[in-house]
Amino acid sequence: MTRMHNPPHPGEVLREYLGNVTVTEAAAKLGVNRVTLSRVISGSSGVSADMAYRLGSAFGTSPEMWAGMQLQYDLHMASKIKRPAIERLGMAA
Repeated sequence: MTRMHNPPHPGEVLREYLGNVTVTEAAAKLGVNRVTLSRVISGSSGVSADMAYRLGSAFGTSPEMWAGMQLQYDLHMASKIKRPAIERLGMAA
């Protein structure tokens, strides 16, 4: 999987998928709390595996699409963190 330079949070994509559907209506159809869905859309929460399955079913997409977007976003955010040099580990024979 190649990394995107600056991937969007899946919530941004979800907002586009929802169109004119309200958060309250979408949450009810997904079987989740309105606050939970709102946090994903606002980018303050990530897409869990369970949410990925729900979104996949609701929009006729794969759960892997939603989980993959979350992974790309998380990896991009993690790449911005300063880390100490890490010595490479040898392979056991």
